[in-house]
Amino acid sequence: MNFVEELKWRGMVHTMMPGTEELLEKEMVTAYLGFDPTADSLHIGHLCGVMMLRHFQRCGHKPLALVGGATGMIGDPSGKSQERNLLDEETLRHNQECIKKQLSKFLDFESDAPNHAELVNNYDWMKDFTFLDFARTVGKHITVNYMMAKDSVQKRLNGEARDGLSFTEFTYQLLQGYDFLHLYETKNCKLQLGGSDQWGNITTGAELIRRTNGGEVFALTCPLVTKADGTKFGKTESGNVWLDARYTSPYKFYQFWLNVSDEDAKRYIKIFTSISREEIEALIAEHDQAPHLRVLQKRLAREVTVMVHSQADYDAAVEASNILFGNSTSEQLHKLDEDTLLAVFEGVPQFEISRDALLAGVPAIELTTEMAGVFPSKGEMRKLTQGGGVSINKEKLTAPDTKIDGSYLLNDKYIIVQRGKKNYYLLIAK
Repeated sequence: MNFVEELKWRGMVHTMMPGTEELLEKEMVTAYLGFDPTADSLHIGHLCGVMMLRHFQRCGHKPLALVGGATGMIGDPSGKSQERNLLDEETLRHNQECIKKQLSKFLDFESDAPNHAELVNNYDWMKDFTFLDFARTVGKHITVNYMMAKDSVQKRLNGEARDGLSFTEFTYQLLQGYDFLHLYETKNCKLQLGGSDQWGNITTGAELIRRTNGGEVFALTCPLVTKADGTKFGKTESGNVWLDARYTSPYKFYQFWLNVSDEDAKRYIKIFTSISREEIEALIAEHDQAPHLRVLQKRLAREVTVMVHSQADYDAAVEASNILFGNSTSEQLHKLDEDTLLAVFEGVPQFEISRDALLAGVPAIELTTEMAGVFPSKGEMRKLTQGGGVSINKEKLTAPDTKIDGSYLLNDKYIIVQRGKKNYYLLIAK
């Protein structure tokens, strides 16, 4: 596979230094891409970069995933309007381990293949670097004029951010540039990959290498992923969509991809999966024939959920999704863990009911009228029950006076009442 061609048809090339393609055709190349370790999980905003490394390794080259331990302690001004919090070393190491675990689902770190992936942390070579050494080794090679011309610096100086630009952040491009120099000298790394907002920092690194030892290195950036309407990708109302199930459940993760627009699905399936060009073109053609079937979204959601989580998590997410919209059973409902149950029924009307009263046993008609206002009147409840239109925990209620007790509780806390086909209510025993 040709790496640049692979990225181009996937819409993953923004800018590329001349000579990059020729270098990749000539030899096995080592490239690095940086990840910010400010959290102990990556989120889907990082996923485009992860996929670049994945394609790079699949094309026979060697990927380095760089955790920016040192730079994460400072903050990158690119695209940010505020300085970020500084991390201590213990937090940093914890975050690094968690990130490596996530990346190992996409990259081969373990094999003895010559192009096995490596994880490096710039804190390891920066922590003993004195300020005087840095000023001599790095600072003297790059002029302030050169640094001032960068977009990321200009935006901050021109008052687009309230706070201006601290010296710490101003030196960021030198620190990132030194990473490139260090990896070039120690790992023969000749290519840096990143998002288009990193172009200024990457070219500073290339310039530093040229001025320090005359070496020639290359760069390739991908476009920043946005939604078709121009808004930021990867954020929901509740914040980032994380790769760690502790922060974003596999069900919610699956739902995020399932609910993207048709336009976005056509782009995302190229960027966030490894499906071949022929298959993707066939899927798009099939989708265009019957957009309402959401063929693209379903396949995209499946691929990414299995890749980030597992087949079992994907199967559970699909099963959970069918609870609201399909003919699911009581048994499926009982299998849901609490987080997924609450995620599935997020937004449905909720009622708190007395746990003690429920444990003693209460007729369904009282439960759904007096204890929880599912029905405005007992008459209406009776009528709908006789017509087979009321279910409790996905089982049809046959008689209005059926006794409901503690044995009905899901996760020892919840009861799901369904009125008609589409109206759900969540009763919470407290």
